[in-house]
Amino acid sequence: MTRAARILSYALHPLFMPLLTLWLALQLDLHLSYFLPAELRWLMLGMVALMTIAFPLTSTLLLMRAGLVSSLYMHKRRERIAPYSMTLLYYGMSVYLLSKSALHPAGLAMLIGAFIALGLTTLVTLRWKISAHMVGIGGSLGALLALNTLHSLDLLFPIAALTLLAGALGTARLLVSDHTPAQVYCGFLLGMGSVLAAMLTPWDLFLYNLQP
Repeated sequence: MTRAARILSYALHPLFMPLLTLWLALQLDLHLSYFLPAELRWLMLGMVALMTIAFPLTSTLLLMRAGLVSSLYMHKRRERIAPYSMTLLYYGMSVYLLSKSALHPAGLAMLIGAFIALGLTTLVTLRWKISAHMVGIGGSLGALLALNTLHSLDLLFPIAALTLLAGALGTARLLVSDHTPAQVYCGFLLGMGSVLAAMLTPWDLFLYNLQP
């Protein structure tokens, strides 16, 4: 049981969730992918992988070498603050670059939601440890719920499957980490709420109202 919990925790690591969520959204929602050539889709996914996986992982490894982080697991709350802050910068760069691309506004809002979720996670971590794994998968579920609402899709099966997967991941984090149930639940709600709210916000109207 513990081995399976560790494998699930590795497979659904929060570093992977923005990339996996964007890929899943492009597969499930033609509104996001129909006008994007395959080459451009792969270019976007590659850029997201670079900004949300490669750069944060490299930065964390450098922090480990400097002795500021003991391991990639970052069991201590205080060790998470610097990696989270650096990753937040990379997320912001990713949002900026995608805003210059042909990605559908809902796809861009998805990354904005991930940025907001990470920012809130970083703030919470200043005082309290929260499950980043659950923030990640909660954000993925929030993205599917938002797409289902925005574009009247039939995503019942993917949403149900992801909900079950989130429950399994939450159980896994309780088995193989020192997280409490409250930290797991709060992480899930923070991630789902941030992405759902970001994607359902009418950004176009907001930006229009800011114009002189």
